[in-house]
Amino acid sequence: MGQIEWGILFPAFLAGILVLSTHVPLGQQVLARGIVFIDLAIAQVAGLGVTAADAFGFEPAGWRVQAAAGGAALLGALLLTWTEKKWPDVQEALIGVLFVLSASVELLILANNPQGGEHLKDLLVGQILWVTPASLWPTALLYAAVLAAWFGFRDKLGQTGFYVLFALVVTQSVQLVGIYLVFTSLIIPALASRHYPKQQRLAVGYAVGGVGYVSGLIASSVFDLPTGAVIVVTLAIAFVLATLVRSPLHEHPHARTTADISG
Repeated sequence: MGQIEWGILFPAFLAGILVLSTHVPLGQQVLARGIVFIDLAIAQVAGLGVTAADAFGFEPAGWRVQAAAGGAALLGALLLTWTEKKWPDVQEALIGVLFVLSASVELLILANNPQGGEHLKDLLVGQILWVTPASLWPTALLYAAVLAAWFGFRDKLGQTGFYVLFALVVTQSVQLVGIYLVFTSLIIPALASRHYPKQQRLAVGYAVGGVGYVSGLIASSVFDLPTGAVIVVTLAIAFVLATLVRSPLHEHPHARTTADISG
């Protein structure tokens, strides 16, 4: 068992809080729209942009990589906006196709890269322990702008506005915490809060996410385990606990219908 390195964990915790700040409300919208796998698809497209930029020899932290990731994610988001209008009945299937296609192209790009396996691992599970407080400022400013747009003009954004905001957020989050944590941070808090009263769902989502990240970071440090994978597990545990606390039966304990009584 290892010691808790607070100097490393604190910036990682800040990164997790930043990710949750946007992913909790957007994840609830994703769940309401029934397009659960959009985050995986857009995250994978953003990852493809990062991989392609790296293949062209651009610096990992340079603006060209950011532009490639953001541009790829925006193109993917606009494509999904068009398909949702054109073929809404098969939108979830098309999202799945986009995810698999992006992942396959990424594997082809990395096929002859001797460090391709490590690069792919970084995109999937992230490098949250490597973040520094100074590196989080651009992300914080972007997320603040997204949150202001979401809570201030959500009813006016429409499908295109939602997909664009989503693409901007996911592009940055993938590079902070990886594809797995992007998906988990969007969906698990939304699932955990769905049976709570509407006015409590954001708070419950943030609480579940915060508990998952804090406990995951501490557990990964103590037991010397991969941080991203541990946080996914602790977020799942937090989801189970929140669901047990507030199940559908707890929400309306006396609301038995005539059919229930007669049956």
